[in-house]
Amino acid sequence: MAKTASKTKKTPAKAKPVARAKAAPSGARKALKKATAKPVVKAKKPAKPVAKAKSVVRAKSVVKGKSVAKSVAKGKPAAKSTPKPVAKKLAPKKTVGKVAAKPIADIIKAGKWVYSFGGGKAEGKAGLRDLLGGKGANLAEMANLGLPVPPGFTIPTSVCVYYYANDKTYPKDLQAQVEKALAAVGKITGKGFGDPKNPLLVSVRSGARASMPGMMDTVLNLGLNDTTVEALAELSGDKRFAYDSYRRFITMYSDVVMGFEHHHFEDILDTYKDSKGYTLDTDLDGDDWVALVAKYKDAVARETGKEFPQDPHEQLWGAVGAVFSSWMNARAITYRRLHDIPESWGTAVSVQAMVFGNMGDTSATGVAFTRNPSTGESKLYGEFLINAQGEDVVAGIRTPQDITEYARKESGSDRLSMEAAMPEAFAELTRIYTQLEKHYRDMQDMEFTVEQGRLWMLQTRNGKRTAKASIRIAVELANEGVISQQDAVTRIDPASLDQLLHPTIDPAANRDIIATGLPASPGAASGEIVFSSEEAAKLQADGRDVILVRIETSPEDIHGMHAAEGILTTRGGMTSHAAVVARGMGKPCVSGCGTIRVDYGRGTMTIGDRSFKAGDIITIDGSIGQVLAGRMPMIEPELSGEFNTLMGWADKVRKLKVRVNGDTPQDARTAIKFGAEGIGLCRTEHMFFEETRIRTVREMILAEDEQSRRAALAKLLPMQRADFVELFEIMKGLPVTIRLLDPPLHEFLPHTQAEVEEVARAMNTDPRKLADRARDLAEFNPMLGFRGCRLAIAYPEIAEMQARALFEAAIEAGKRTGELVGLEVMVPLIATKMEFDLTKARIDATAASVLKETGGKLTYSVGTMIELPRACLMAGEIAETAEFFSFGTNDLTQTTFGISRDDAGSFLGTYIAKGILPIDPFISVDRGGVGELVKIGVERGRKTRPNIKVGICGEHGGDPASVAFCHEIGLDYVSCSPYRVPIARLAAAQAALGKEISSQA
Repeated sequence: MAKTASKTKKTPAKAKPVARAKAAPSGARKALKKATAKPVVKAKKPAKPVAKAKSVVRAKSVVKGKSVAKSVAKGKPAAKSTPKPVAKKLAPKKTVGKVAAKPIADIIKAGKWVYSFGGGKAEGKAGLRDLLGGKGANLAEMANLGLPVPPGFTIPTSVCVYYYANDKTYPKDLQAQVEKALAAVGKITGKGFGDPKNPLLVSVRSGARASMPGMMDTVLNLGLNDTTVEALAELSGDKRFAYDSYRRFITMYSDVVMGFEHHHFEDILDTYKDSKGYTLDTDLDGDDWVALVAKYKDAVARETGKEFPQDPHEQLWGAVGAVFSSWMNARAITYRRLHDIPESWGTAVSVQAMVFGNMGDTSATGVAFTRNPSTGESKLYGEFLINAQGEDVVAGIRTPQDITEYARKESGSDRLSMEAAMPEAFAELTRIYTQLEKHYRDMQDMEFTVEQGRLWMLQTRNGKRTAKASIRIAVELANEGVISQQDAVTRIDPASLDQLLHPTIDPAANRDIIATGLPASPGAASGEIVFSSEEAAKLQADGRDVILVRIETSPEDIHGMHAAEGILTTRGGMTSHAAVVARGMGKPCVSGCGTIRVDYGRGTMTIGDRSFKAGDIITIDGSIGQVLAGRMPMIEPELSGEFNTLMGWADKVRKLKVRVNGDTPQDARTAIKFGAEGIGLCRTEHMFFEETRIRTVREMILAEDEQSRRAALAKLLPMQRADFVELFEIMKGLPVTIRLLDPPLHEFLPHTQAEVEEVARAMNTDPRKLADRARDLAEFNPMLGFRGCRLAIAYPEIAEMQARALFEAAIEAGKRTGELVGLEVMVPLIATKMEFDLTKARIDATAASVLKETGGKLTYSVGTMIELPRACLMAGEIAETAEFFSFGTNDLTQTTFGISRDDAGSFLGTYIAKGILPIDPFISVDRGGVGELVKIGVERGRKTRPNIKVGICGEHGGDPASVAFCHEIGLDYVSCSPYRVPIARLAAAQAALGKEISSQA
């Protein structure tokens, strides 16, 4: 008898609060939304969650154990925090698409708090992202490239660290350095900050090292007051423009800095328009805005008890403080928690000379991508608005126009494209986008303004994109020679592949289309209508699928968007907040569906004469922008050629094999399609739960003697054999690990009186007697009770039946396919070698009998599932007879922590929020405890049997960080659910390339 055998294969310190950071005033900051965002840079170690919005940034560094806050307080440079990596580096880390950043400690000059840019040069560069934030670093880089960037300066993240460590105060030299930098900006522009005749106006924007779109605060047009607004009117020759800019500044500054929320100004504006009979904002002339500015200032003074500040310097420091405070606002905290961004990073603040897109028909503002962020197509993509400021593009108040003629024709729009309306500025944008993509070696997301015909670049960053686009862009850049194949592999977030693997609407289904909007984020979803983020989160917690329906979303809706299956908005374009965030989350989204009327008060959405209320089921198709009534049938996705190309590149470099946890033929077929290299766990008990079999299983369990039990098992044998034959045929010689019956018997017992009577009739016994027997078998703690190998030892006939079904099926499948089945029989839940040996003896004896009876060919191995701490510690002894190990990390986590996975929800969130646990250990392997036990098991097992095959088969097998851990400790394979097979393949490749992978927990 042939036996299978595998080839031999060779925290930072806890921070203490220093100062409480009061959250910035909340409110409707719709004007502050950012159109797009770079894919989030994952923390090397998940961020320590923040329990309350009033928690503070505590900058701790593990560099020599010194606190960043303390070093900054002494005027010394802040050291870059170096969290313990999730995965050990096994090869030099690849630098992909950007300049490698040096540690902050190496680049900060002592006492330097301001970094200027503009006039074709800058003190910063792209490699200083950790210090200057993404925005500041890229502004500096564009300035160094000689691109048209309005001059300005960046206050680095080290000041934010200092700010929170020192009771929200600033370093003593900061003010003087800011004044000097302002003077330099004035020299370049020919204007003066606060100059009553030729004023310099600036924007104040946040910019952390990881993109956090719309999560923190921004102020535009800063420097305007009652005097400088008149100068702006005279210089521009446009009173309406000047006072429109002033009222925008008052609205933003009052909301962000003074806590007087945006909606108050909207109410004043609506009342004024009604009194004048106006419909649109564009109906207002200069005198109207003058009157409204007075009303705005009166309202601020009345409601806050403070006059709106007229001193530009007071305005500037108020805005800088508000941006730093917004690092700790509720939505920023939520975003960091969802994207594993450490609180200790802090944010930078960039102050930049204003350029105006709202100075008439020769001015505009827009957002552009060098490639399509939804599909990855290599064409300039984006939107712009003539005579508008940046926030208008994403606020949803006006419908943006296409940038290119190609896109305009595709959308069927009759409005001028930028290419047609502003050909010179468009040509300059085309030149610049080509230069930026080549320089950064990645798709860029750019913000720009055209001021009276002149193009200005306000920002560039690696663009946020869908998983589909991400793969196409990476593969095409590699094929173009811009990046290497290995770069392409490391650029894709493995978890994002999940977006590609979910069902879409069956094209054969009848579609009851109720509305059509913009296809903002691909994919389809069905669910109950909800009109608030709070309701979305509540229903999702109850296990219900919801579609979040909003007039427009704002950063305050992030928790609702996270909870929803999909998002539908009536306003906003392809670069609106809803579109950008949904694409980043992998959620379907339809935006700008203007035919829908949403009434929050009544809880309804109306399209013509059709009305839908909260709780009604709808479906959205984010790929084509349709909204449909009812729940639509879905089909499996077709994976692109680029997907297969990328996975082929990944397979070339990975060391770990990837198998599937599959119990059914459908699981096996799906897994083969996704590239699985075998079955790592087939749970035979799942075959017993079918309605036609459960009664026979209950007869077997409730039998009072071996004879009765064998009679029931004889009925089950052909059922199991047929299941295994089909499974083996599908796998065509690939290894298949079959676990013997594992769950506690109580899971199969009849629970209702009707079920008891049904089984009693089949067994020809008294129902009352049968009920007593069922009660005798009930357990108080079944997870640690009569299950696993304990069943095989107490009732060896069960193991014999399953082994016979396996061996007969393997021989039959081998005859049909012409290939020997790679059968691996796994004994579950052993704690001692004797348990394994007793069970293995029964299996081997059954194999000998089947071979003798059939004369067939058979190859198999017998191993065990290591899922108890004792088994890990005794692995050396167990390996004397076990031919493979498969670590069942689900139960190993439960038994190591003493936590029931089914009951952990009641307190695990609190543990993570309080920092007791950094991550959910059921999602990502706990390296220090569970991971250490696995390492011990592997080392001791291989010491006894050097060629023992070792893998894991818990759900951790599909978590990228856990896959990296498995690569690090030298496992042979991981096994995961079918739809996570591609994720594991890519994560294994990235681990082999030395990329540090963060947990998805």
